[in-house]
Amino acid sequence: SSTMASSKRGRSIAYLQPKLFTVATCSLNQWALDFEGNLRRISQSISQAKARGARYRCGPELEVPGYGCEDHFYEDDTQLHCWQSVRALLDGPLTDDILCDVGMPVMHRNVRYNCRVFLLNRRVVLIRPKLCLCDDGNYREGRWFTEWNEARGVELFALPRMIGAITGQTDVPFGAAALSMADTVIGAETCEELFTPHSPHIGMSLDGVEIIANGSGSHHQLRKLDKRLELLKGATAKGGGLYLYANQRGCDGGRLYYDGCALIVLNGQVLAQGAQFGLSDVEVLTATVDMEAVRSYRAAFIARSKQAARAPCYPRVDARTFAVSSSILSRPEEPRADADAADAATIKRRKLAHCAPFQVPSSAQPARLHLAEEEIALGPASYLWDYLRRSSAGGFFLPLSGGADSSSTAALVGIMCQQVVTAVAAGDEQVLADARRITRQPVDWIPSDAKELCGLILHTSFMGTAQSSSQTRDRAAKLAAQLGAYHAPAVIDPMISGVLAVFRAVTNKEPAFQQHGGSIAEDLALQNIQARSRMVLSYMLAQLLPWVRGRDGFLLVLGSANVDEALRGYMTKYDCSSADINPIGGISKGDLKRFLRYAADKYGYSVLREVVEAPPTAELRPLSGDEVEQTDEEDMGMTYDELGEFGRLRKMERCGPVSMFTQLLGTWGARLAPAEIARKVKHFFSSYGRNRHKLTTLTPAYHAEGYSPDDNRFDLRQFLYPNWERQFGTMDALAEQIEHGDAPCE
Repeated sequence: SSTMASSKRGRSIAYLQPKLFTVATCSLNQWALDFEGNLRRISQSISQAKARGARYRCGPELEVPGYGCEDHFYEDDTQLHCWQSVRALLDGPLTDDILCDVGMPVMHRNVRYNCRVFLLNRRVVLIRPKLCLCDDGNYREGRWFTEWNEARGVELFALPRMIGAITGQTDVPFGAAALSMADTVIGAETCEELFTPHSPHIGMSLDGVEIIANGSGSHHQLRKLDKRLELLKGATAKGGGLYLYANQRGCDGGRLYYDGCALIVLNGQVLAQGAQFGLSDVEVLTATVDMEAVRSYRAAFIARSKQAARAPCYPRVDARTFAVSSSILSRPEEPRADADAADAATIKRRKLAHCAPFQVPSSAQPARLHLAEEEIALGPASYLWDYLRRSSAGGFFLPLSGGADSSSTAALVGIMCQQVVTAVAAGDEQVLADARRITRQPVDWIPSDAKELCGLILHTSFMGTAQSSSQTRDRAAKLAAQLGAYHAPAVIDPMISGVLAVFRAVTNKEPAFQQHGGSIAEDLALQNIQARSRMVLSYMLAQLLPWVRGRDGFLLVLGSANVDEALRGYMTKYDCSSADINPIGGISKGDLKRFLRYAADKYGYSVLREVVEAPPTAELRPLSGDEVEQTDEEDMGMTYDELGEFGRLRKMERCGPVSMFTQLLGTWGARLAPAEIARKVKHFFSSYGRNRHKLTTLTPAYHAEGYSPDDNRFDLRQFLYPNWERQFGTMDALAEQIEHGDAPCE
């Protein structure tokens, strides 16, 4: 009969359809201690995941309070507000029919842990603490959290009463365990655990855990993403499996920019990759996977199967009442005879969720990596937008000298404005609302282009003196015009003359530049007073330019000292390097030059080509006619390329003077004599040690480089140094032995 035929066709379709899993991961722009905003973004990500058919959602590390709470993690209030957010997530239909994996701190038996909290159908099903904390570079997790000892197994955690009042639970499993679902097994890692030599995913995958999710709080660093990608692909290429990676994206209140790039990887191949940089607060990635792909991949690897058969059992928590797959072959529960209407409606909804339409597995795609100059363009620009919109400022002020550093900072603001206009055109209502609030524009205003927006946000000034050349003055004016910035050039000689007049009245002395017969001390003092006068005027203009333009509010002062100059100490303490925020403070001079050439072509700021070709100069000594005689590299006694090499060896290769010398013998020995290499190393360390005190007042800078000398948290060292007598003596003895053909002694 036709009924029979229809039934047979239905059974045939059901038989052919594989068990497909739709899973979601995300990048969220969380902000430390912004509990309401963070909750809103978490909720949006869950809603978006559900709308796309996902039945499992993974979020970033510590997404509930924001990763960067730092010593606020000590406060009981932080714990309280986190549980309030969990209560809000559970108090309603948000977690119905979707397993939600959220990150937050949890206090268990008077010990604070960095945890993944699994929520499902308005209940807490597991709390999984972090096993390996990150305590290097920018990270200090061991200051606030304790690693979980796996030997403790799985314990019971007493839920706060505010949670139990909703869920009806008194306790929940707590420990390093996986979740046994009706159709698969799900495990979790947290950020650093992926990077460790013996990652938890190894043991989990050998014991049959098929989906592993990693909620991360990983910051941007130039040329770092490829390492992360390789680890993610390697985690499943060797042993098979589905790996979800979630991350924060944005500035959450400190020097770091968390660079998103959520990923879904299957058996070593990327199925979905999110944006590394961007202005949107919520980005959700989904992929549909046939889990048989994992099972057949693993079973075909005989050596893996032998190891798996001998592997210890990984603890599991039973959650088999819920299936992650959307296959119509699964058996949804039937309403009980005594079920009320609400229960029946809930069961019907879950039943329909099991009967999803036919889906197609997601296909693999090539991973995307930015060039370093693209990272410089996109990362700091996105960071500046986050910082600006969360600071309540009305824009930026930048002393624009026409040199490479300040021009790079200005170009980043221009790129930021282009990003904002693009996001507004794409319909991002949050970005548009922020733009109106920052610029104090009416509710119906929409920026026509990036130049209009830049004219409202960026304020620049060329602060010229008798030592300034017409070339730098013209380049500054051209760049401001190409950006659309509000440009207010100034002559600050009267300020300098006023300070010198006071000095003469106090001392009855008149300092002079070296080329006019003065001493080195006089020369440096005359250079420094110019630089410091610019800082004073910058802050006055930042306070009053909005008033001059008929607007309220204040401006943030932008700094523009690069990482190499900070490392060498080639800057005046409390000059224009002193600012509110420095978007290029973690970027090398060489990378900035590459960025300037890229930005000239990509973003249409053609004058940047002139900037990058001009010799870097501070323009603090008298000119020869209108020609610049002072150059940075001559003043420093080393090239920027050499300085970058010193920086990498000092920090990234952990070299002191002697080991740096021996390393450079291998790279520079073909063109320089050992004594000359020793002289350069001694000059670097002498300059570095003498000027290290300047880094204690360094403007907070966007972290981008692995050899940043940031004294606040990344490069923790003394700021008063001895004379390096033992180090330099050892190096000189080595150089002499090598030049005489003797084998160095230990």
